[in-house]
Amino acid sequence: MKTEFVDYVADGITCEGFLASPDGPGPFPGVLVCHAWMGQAEYEQEKAKALARLGYVAFCADVYGKGNRASDTAGAQALMNPLAGDRTGALARRLAGSLQALKAQPGVDAGRLGAVGFCFGGLCALDMVRAGADLRGVVAFHAILGGVEFDAEPTASVLACQGWEDPMANPDAIRAFGDEMTKLGVDWQVHAYGNTHHAFTTPGANNDQLGLHYDERADRRSWRAMRGFLSEVFSVQ
Repeated sequence: MKTEFVDYVADGITCEGFLASPDGPGPFPGVLVCHAWMGQAEYEQEKAKALARLGYVAFCADVYGKGNRASDTAGAQALMNPLAGDRTGALARRLAGSLQALKAQPGVDAGRLGAVGFCFGGLCALDMVRAGADLRGVVAFHAILGGVEFDAEPTASVLACQGWEDPMANPDAIRAFGDEMTKLGVDWQVHAYGNTHHAFTTPGANNDQLGLHYDERADRRSWRAMRGFLSEVFSVQ
């Protein structure tokens, strides 16, 4: 496996992606990894490495811009909220620029692209579907599910892996998300994990006030579900 940091420009700002590539010439399917609200960190980079071990070129997006990372809740909100409030504008442009950066990487099969995202990154990945991005499939883990309208026709398939006890995406929100995806004509599925809260794939997450709790079983099950889903949409054995 080869790993490196890659500078790229999206929405007029310099961003710092992280690339993990399998050994060999490829071409390999490419997967964009969308970061949680703190910004791209070791967590997302380790996910990219795990995807590379499965045979994908994985590229961690950076929608905050190079050097912009949070160390606490207040910092994360300061970085995330302006983009969360402009999802069809600045956020969409930065995600589109990140996808273009993935396409430009050596060994990427530009006809087989996907995205995965975690928490705020799950929202980002799902918004790429809503925006009609050139993706075959998207997997969202404990995502914020509320939609916004894009003037586009989605083409990607969707897998959302959600905790049933997630206060940020409760069962009513999950049902509304399914209704939204059906209305958009998306090939979608939701895996809901019982007794499971927000951030269930994040080791060390443990905050009763925010409803954040790591769950090893849901983490393992959702990753296995992602593997099967990506194999299907990319026609990988």
